[in-house]
Amino acid sequence: MFTLEAECEGARAGSLQTPHGTIRTPIFMPVGTQATVKAVLPDELHRLNAQVILGNTYHLYLRPGLEVIRDFGGLHRFMGWSGPILTDSGGFQVFSLAKLRKITEEGVHFQSHIDGAACFLGPETAMEIQAALNSDIAMVFDECPPYPCDRDYAANSWARTLRWAKRCRAWVDAQSTVHGRLHFGIVQGGVYPDLRRESAEALVEVGWDGYAIGGVSVGEPEEEMYKAADASAPWLPKDKPRYCMGLGTPPQMIELVARGIDMFDCVLPTRIARNGTAFTAAGTLNLKNACFRRDPGPIEEGCLCEACAQFSRAYIRHMVKAEEIVGLRLISMHNLHFYLKLMEKARAAILDGSFPAFRRAFVAGYRKHQEAEAS
Repeated sequence: MFTLEAECEGARAGSLQTPHGTIRTPIFMPVGTQATVKAVLPDELHRLNAQVILGNTYHLYLRPGLEVIRDFGGLHRFMGWSGPILTDSGGFQVFSLAKLRKITEEGVHFQSHIDGAACFLGPETAMEIQAALNSDIAMVFDECPPYPCDRDYAANSWARTLRWAKRCRAWVDAQSTVHGRLHFGIVQGGVYPDLRRESAEALVEVGWDGYAIGGVSVGEPEEEMYKAADASAPWLPKDKPRYCMGLGTPPQMIELVARGIDMFDCVLPTRIARNGTAFTAAGTLNLKNACFRRDPGPIEEGCLCEACAQFSRAYIRHMVKAEEIVGLRLISMHNLHFYLKLMEKARAAILDGSFPAFRRAFVAGYRKHQEAEAS
C-alpha cells in the first residue's frame, strides 16, 4: 500500500508498505544485481540508511540458480539482508547481455552470457523466479527497446510488453503464495509521447501496485529521458508509486523527483567508485588525481559517512593507486551515502514546502562544477 504524504509543485513524498518494511519516498535503491551491493556488506547498508535494495532475476536465475536460493527460503536469508528487496524481471539483461536471443510471443530464448547455455525467460517464468526469490516488489517481464528505434518498432514492442504484462497479471492472480508482495507494471514506448501515454493508460487498466518508466537511460540524450518521464507520469495513478528504472546522476534524480517520480536505482555509485571517482554536492572528484596526494581533508566537507569521518583524501587516493580493495570500498560507501542522503534531503524539502528552492540550488551547484571541470 502506498500513501501519498505531501506534494510540492509536482514532487511527491510518500510511504510504501512491503512485507519487509516501509519505504519512505523519494528513495534511491542500491543495486545488488548478484545478491550483493558491490563491496558493501548488509550491515553497512543498514548503517547507510538504505531502505530497499535491488536484485536481478536474470543474473540470479543463471547463478547461483533457483534451487540454491530456494534452499535458503529466498533472497533475504541467502544474502543476509532483512529489508525490502525489489527484483527486476530480467528483461533488460536478456536484451543487453545475452549472446544470442530470439524474441517470440512466448518469451525470449537466449544463450547465457556466462557459458552460452540455452535458456528461456517469459512472463510466467519471470514471475515464478521472482516468487522463488521472495522479493517484496516484483517487476513484470517487458521488452526494452533500443535507442534509437523507429516508431513501428517502438509500437510493436510496447504492445508485446502489454500482452506479456497481462500474462504476468494472470499468473499473479492465480497464485495463493504471493499475498502481500507487490507487482509493478513497466511503461514503454521509446521516445514517442503518444505511445508512452497509450502504454501507461493500458497498464493502469490491467492494474498494478506501482508503475515503472522503462526504456530510459539506454543511450538516449538527457532531454529525451526527461520527455519520456513527462509523457508517462501524468497518466499514472497518483495513489501508486512511480519508479524510473536504471538511472541516474544526482541532478537527473532531482529533476525527475520534480516530475513526480518516487523511486530510482542506478549502478553509478559503486561503478565509478571502482575507478576512484566520488560524488559530492559540487560534482564528482577523481581521487586518483595528483592534487589529492597530500590532501588531509575528507572526500566531502561536512559529510558524515564512515569514509569521510575517518579517512583523508590522501589515504583513499593511496589505497586506490595501490589497488587495495579498501579504497573502492570507502568510495563506494561514500557514494551510496551521498545518493541516499540526497533523497532524504529531497523528501524533507517536499515535506516542508521548500523543494523548488532546493532543486534550483542543488542542480545549479552541481552542474556549475561539472561545466568548469569540462572547460
